[in-house]
Amino acid sequence: MAIVPLRRTLLTSIAAAAVAAALAGCGSVPDRTAAPQDRAGTSATSAAPSPSGSKPTSAIPSAEASEASKAPSTAPASRKPAKSPAKETPKPAAVIFKPGDEGTRVRELQARLKQLDWYTADVTDQYDDRTTTAVKGFQQKRELPGTGTVDAKTWSRLVAMTKEPTHDQLYNIVHAGPAILDKGDQSQQVRQLQARLKQLDWFSEKVTGFYGSVTTAAVRGFQDKRGLPTTGAVDQATWDRLVAMTREPTAAELSGETAADRPVSTGQLDPRCLTGRAMCIDKTTDQLVWVIDGKPQLHFDVRFGADTTPTREGSFAVGWKARDWTSTLYHSEMPYSMFFSGGQAVHYSSDFAARGYNGASHGCVNVRDYAGIQNLFGQVRVGDKVIVYRS
Repeated sequence: MAIVPLRRTLLTSIAAAAVAAALAGCGSVPDRTAAPQDRAGTSATSAAPSPSGSKPTSAIPSAEASEASKAPSTAPASRKPAKSPAKETPKPAAVIFKPGDEGTRVRELQARLKQLDWYTADVTDQYDDRTTTAVKGFQQKRELPGTGTVDAKTWSRLVAMTKEPTHDQLYNIVHAGPAILDKGDQSQQVRQLQARLKQLDWFSEKVTGFYGSVTTAAVRGFQDKRGLPTTGAVDQATWDRLVAMTREPTAAELSGETAADRPVSTGQLDPRCLTGRAMCIDKTTDQLVWVIDGKPQLHFDVRFGADTTPTREGSFAVGWKARDWTSTLYHSEMPYSMFFSGGQAVHYSSDFAARGYNGASHGCVNVRDYAGIQNLFGQVRVGDKVIVYRS
């Protein structure tokens, strides 16, 4: 009968569909577009299952998947911005020396700094404030961090610029060099020597250019004060230190001329000075003239008080004298003081001798000629006039 072939045909179709479904479930659907369709509704497309949540394993995406990938997403992906990598904090340079350290390595540090004139004191084994200041100055000059402590970079730079310190340098042992000026010499350079020693109050005699016993004693005192070999003769180290501490002497200083040597006309003096005994002090010309009965006896360069502590002007008298006096207000030495108005006095000033008119007093009349004021002090009496004026 015809029923059997039809039944077989139906069974065959059902089996084929089952096989197709099984193959679609593995992910790859065969291309059936070229094969004729036996019946409507039996295409591979209708037989394929709906896509699952898992990704297909096919290497060729379907048209639907391609279109879906092009469609914009309705909700933006919630992605956090990527964090930039954290910057690492640079580690501070390891310190080799620091304030408070002690030992022979500190001596080496100071000795090397001394070679470059950053450290000028005696070399010790103590990393003190002076060492800190010297290290900081060296660092800043070389554009290194000015910490005042020594790290590897600072030490390497210092070592590269200096020599290995000798034993003498480490322990402040100084040997006298050959003498360039000595007792018995007479020259223009001896005048330079005497004038410079005079600026520092080591030489009080008249500049002559002759290297005698007074000059020898002055040189020896200067050397002892500065930790140099006390020979009394001038070697290069002594000369260099003296030049560094003084200014170039003027022609007047080198000639040995003092203010007392210059003639004074009585026409320049205040009329009050022309009778009796008077210290006539002119604030316009910065001069003091010691006058007896209208005749000038001594003549001095003088310096006065600052604007905030001016020297009083007027007619006064010497109230009292003191050969050795120290200010009770400012604790500064005032040798050969002749007081004329309260605490104001005519006296010798080592600061005036060293710095000239770059400084000022606290109201007193400063004299810088040490030998001259000794002479003046011996002549002036209590009660003598003191005239302070402007010409």
